[in-house]
Amino acid sequence: MTLMNNISVVIAAAGKGSRSGLSYPKTLFKIDGHPILFRIHNLVNCYDSYPSIIASPDGKNKINQCLNDFNLNAELLVQAKPSGMGDALLCFKESRFYEDTDHIILIWGDIPFIGSQTLNDMIKAHITRMNDFTFVTRKAEKAYTIVSRNKNGSVKEVIETRESGLKKLSKGERDIGIFIFKKDPVMDILSKRSPTGIGPFTGEHGFLYVIKELVQNGNAVEALPIAKEIELVSFNRLEDVEKYI
Repeated sequence: MTLMNNISVVIAAAGKGSRSGLSYPKTLFKIDGHPILFRIHNLVNCYDSYPSIIASPDGKNKINQCLNDFNLNAELLVQAKPSGMGDALLCFKESRFYEDTDHIILIWGDIPFIGSQTLNDMIKAHITRMNDFTFVTRKAEKAYTIVSRNKNGSVKEVIETRESGLKKLSKGERDIGIFIFKKDPVMDILSKRSPTGIGPFTGEHGFLYVIKELVQNGNAVEALPIAKEIELVSFNRLEDVEKYI
């Protein structure tokens, strides 16, 4: 699919994998013999052959070694402190590709099973419908994030359960960790670091709060419930992915 737009891919890969007992970034965990990062790089390569990877100071060298081992091209940007996904994305302002970027594809670095069809359909919908922000969802038995819609089915916001005080996960529609959006309105919101974007429980500068602010500002936001079951899998603990190793 050819799109006449300047699209940059940002892979958020600063997660340390401490909950899974790893001594290296969890994006480097191998599924079926290949690091998750390798799988993501192959997925996005047709849209951006030189993606930007947000790494932690401790993880940068190990990620760089992985890139060299698999002969992958990428730009490494460092998030100095683990202060949240909003701050991680703001690191992209330091990218050499920033000024020429119109749209950003953001993908979490711990999701190994996103399919090319899902990614392609998301991007096509975003561009052809001239959205400002588009993301993929699916109903889940345990929704770590909750997509809230109005009576017409339009997105109102996405709630992060760990910041909302919910102690028990329930059924709901959730995002799967891939997004595409116009750079300028999203980066403008993140740069202001609104108090509503700071998690009351973690103190981190989040990312998903930008959806609510975009909606309130009249921007076009769309959630596409097109994800497959396996695309919900993310690597937080070994039990999340052990049957796929």
